[in-house]
Amino acid sequence: MVQITLPDGSQRDYPGPVTVAEVALSIGAGLAKAALAGKVGDKVVDTSYTLTDNAKLSIITAKDADGLEVIRHSTAHLLAYAVKELFPDAQVTIGPVIENGFFYDFSYKRPFTPEDLAAIEKKMTELASKDEPVTRRVLPRDEAVAYFKSLGEHYKAEIIASIPANEDVSLYREGNFEDLCRGPHVPSTGKLKHFKLMKLAGAYWRGDHRNEMLQRVYGTAWATKEELQQHLTMLEEAEKRDHRKLGRELDLFHIDEHSPGTVFWHPKGWTVWQQVEQYMRRVYQDNGYQEVKGPQIIDKALWEKTGHWDKYRDNMFTTESEKRDYALKPMNCPGHILIFKQGIKSYRDLPLRYGEFGQCHRNEPTGGLHGIMRVRGFTQDDGHIFCTEDMILDECVAYTALLQKVYTDFGFKNIIYKVATRPEARIGSDESWDKAEAALIESLKRSGCQYEIAPGDGAFYGPKIEYTLKDAIGRQWQCGTMQVDFSMPERLDAEYVAADGSRQRPVMLHRAIVGSLERFIGILIEQHAGALPVWLAPTQVVVCGITDAQADYVAQVAQKLKNQGLRVATDLRNEKITLKIREHSMQKPPYILVTGDKEKASGCVAVRARGNVDLGVMPVDDFVAKIVADIASKA
Repeated sequence: MVQITLPDGSQRDYPGPVTVAEVALSIGAGLAKAALAGKVGDKVVDTSYTLTDNAKLSIITAKDADGLEVIRHSTAHLLAYAVKELFPDAQVTIGPVIENGFFYDFSYKRPFTPEDLAAIEKKMTELASKDEPVTRRVLPRDEAVAYFKSLGEHYKAEIIASIPANEDVSLYREGNFEDLCRGPHVPSTGKLKHFKLMKLAGAYWRGDHRNEMLQRVYGTAWATKEELQQHLTMLEEAEKRDHRKLGRELDLFHIDEHSPGTVFWHPKGWTVWQQVEQYMRRVYQDNGYQEVKGPQIIDKALWEKTGHWDKYRDNMFTTESEKRDYALKPMNCPGHILIFKQGIKSYRDLPLRYGEFGQCHRNEPTGGLHGIMRVRGFTQDDGHIFCTEDMILDECVAYTALLQKVYTDFGFKNIIYKVATRPEARIGSDESWDKAEAALIESLKRSGCQYEIAPGDGAFYGPKIEYTLKDAIGRQWQCGTMQVDFSMPERLDAEYVAADGSRQRPVMLHRAIVGSLERFIGILIEQHAGALPVWLAPTQVVVCGITDAQADYVAQVAQKLKNQGLRVATDLRNEKITLKIREHSMQKPPYILVTGDKEKASGCVAVRARGNVDLGVMPVDDFVAKIVADIASKA
């Protein structure tokens, strides 16, 4: 007798071993048809999996997150199946699930083309329509190696050969194609209906540049046609919003091959930067932070003391002078401790909050660089709070409220909260990690925030809260962070004088709101599709004259606006006003003002808001009042 407990707590008894598929059928034909896999305890298994003992079982369908994972995993195999059907000489390598889809790497004698991609997708649809069963078998490792070698699949044989000799391996077959895989997979190819191949790319075998360059085919797969279409629409919108494209069109910045991974800011882009930095500087000033500035290059010995040299060395740029080794700082934290240590600090000085717009450098791989979102040289709105243990909660609660206000001002309403707990490779005692994790969790509870736990994702020196933004088209961007650190003050011998006269270690809270300013500005550009809010726009107003007769009046209006601190451009060219409006509209200024003889005579301007919205004619003073109000409200 085998007793199966279902998610609702009900139990079903079976006379002997029973498969997941048989359990689903016993519940109902509809569920059996929808079943993609099962979940026994925490393990996802095929519907053909046999339960021989009492167990807790969930039937997984396309509505479940695990079901979508199985669909994408199986669609990757369907892709490899189609490639082998069309290009028998191609060798298959690996094909994992990734965010929103999957990829598969192939070795082939020539590069795949966009026409090949279309043909592969068509073949995938044809194979799926056959609804061929997906079956699993197990082979001893050496037998599996020999089997794939006999097929000419040398990459698969190499993968299997790296598995311990005493282990068996599982293979999945659909039609004429069989692949190495742990599974699980959908019961038949007919379950795979809503997919699309997206792009081609190169990838080195096993990520090593010394190995062969393979061809990577990316795809996406979803549970329903509607979800697939929503995703494709989002990608189309994301392409329109691409900060690299808009950065060129709006003349904001460029990336140059002479300095890969760093940004050359143009006047307009640097204006946006300054607005973000000055806003954050006011946040520092209004919330008890003292702004500091540390050096770029610091002796290797300090990084050894903090633990960065052992755990972060590969990401650091190094240099040497007079037989001393130095590193460009990848973060600002150790420098702030050195500032804290200057002079005696009392418990009365705590909490002591330092803030810095600190420029950092990290040796990111070339393949990981992405516009201004992922760079090697960046500036953080970095802050560190030195406090006592009993101050941690209040500081974290206050910080979360501050961060929420900042994100709202920048146009972000949705925030996702995650607590990243201790990784395996870490420094510090378990006791200090227990205290730090508990403090972060309690602070989010007190802030009324729903949160998730991200096990093992903390920094090597402490756990953290990750604050993730959700943008206008649903994408997520992890920006803010709050980290509790008992270890670094200990390692660098930071201390304060307690009320009883004893010397005590402060707790160090690492925090950033926008994180990398470069990345945050890239997010802002994409969030607003380049049409930045009035307070951030590099040019807030363009004043155009219809003819030369209004030149003096245009200059007068522009100066009045500039006197209010507004960023203003003028256009006195001898061109048609429709051409001027069209050209300036492409640069997305919030307002274009048009002046003709009538406007000049009456002291007015014709106001056109972004998006070709005609606001009519109004006195200059009324327009000034309007735009000043827009800026004040962060509209």
